Amino acid sequence: MIDFRISEADQHILDQVAAEGRAGEKYARHFEEHEHEPLPEAFPEAAEFEPLPRLLARRSKEDTPPATFQMLLSFARQSTNGVPLRNALRGGGGLGNAALRAAGTKEQIEKWGGLILAMSITEPGAGSDTKAIQSTARLDGEEWVLNGDKIFVTTGIRAQGVVVWATVDKSAGRAGIKSFLVMKGTQGFEIVRQEKKLGIRTSDTAAYAFRDCRVPRENLLGLDESVPREKGSASYRGVMKTFNMTRPGVASGGVAKALGAVGFARDALAEDGIKVDWQAGFHQRSATQQALIEMEADAEAASLTVLHAAWLADMGRPNNVESSVCKAKGGEVCRTVPQRAMELLGAMSVSHDHLVEKYLRDGRISDIYEGTGQIQRLIIARSILGYSSEELS
Repeated sequence: MIDFRISEADQHILDQVAAEGRAGEKYARHFEEHEHEPLPEAFPEAAEFEPLPRLLARRSKEDTPPATFQMLLSFARQSTNGVPLRNALRGGGGLGNAALRAAGTKEQIEKWGGLILAMSITEPGAGSDTKAIQSTARLDGEEWVLNGDKIFVTTGIRAQGVVVWATVDKSAGRAGIKSFLVMKGTQGFEIVRQEKKLGIRTSDTAAYAFRDCRVPRENLLGLDESVPREKGSASYRGVMKTFNMTRPGVASGGVAKALGAVGFARDALAEDGIKVDWQAGFHQRSATQQALIEMEADAEAASLTVLHAAWLADMGRPNNVESSVCKAKGGEVCRTVPQRAMELLGAMSVSHDHLVEKYLRDGRISDIYEGTGQIQRLIIARSILGYSSEELS
């Protein structure tokens, strides 16, 4: 039976993470306006909070399962608007590391698992449609030669290396797509620019160019060089499994922004004497009170889809459809709930004197990266109806 009850020890951790996030809100506007200024290793307020790794080290097997707890941590942290008081990006924590763990060999994981690895998929002409990837990889002796352009690479500046998706055979479609580990400093690998964005401005996002970039043959994740013509490559399927866990993680960020916007609106309206009467019937509440209830219900429903997908992963069960469900739902509430909060709050919601508009801007990306909401709905429909990607696209 699914049980999302939180242990007392875990609740203590979540409370501290939320408090630490709120403490970082005093710096949020500065880094909004100075997007390319790197965050310091630690702010002075960090000394007031015990480091998260130390807290996590005290957890036991009786506490919340790890993947599920990661989603709860995301809710607690990202429902605030604070910048991290400590550098949160550590070795093994990048999106590329998830791909390495999903598709790499044991030796590759041991060799590169402690690095910060970005994931490079999106191209100027290929976003969610991975079969449209144009970047190429050609085997030349004992080296792969990569050519192509990549955009919107998360943590692309700070990462030490990147997992690059490229095709070894365009005629094979998705079966020809492989993933390669390329280290920073490799000849032919250029950081073109750091992107300027609507939201998530403290997250560095880069554009890359690969021009006759040579990497050792052993840098092919999984070392599977075959190109099957019917069922797709094992390496492609392996890396795609990455999304079954990263999509709930992305969805949790969108849900967190919705939860944060609800809390901001509720507190701001309460200061003006507007509080929700949960005992009153539908027709006895004001339109504002009803809107707050509906916003909270939408955010809570979305949070349950995220926790369900993570719980399945904890139990070792398939969660492909559930990952897409929570990603689609999280990508929806990250837009609709903060927008309704802004409508309720009126002029204050667009002022830089308040941070509520930041929930909308930062959450918006949750519906886009790791597969757009439209793509998730296609995946869900194909699963329900039993269609292939060729039959339903």
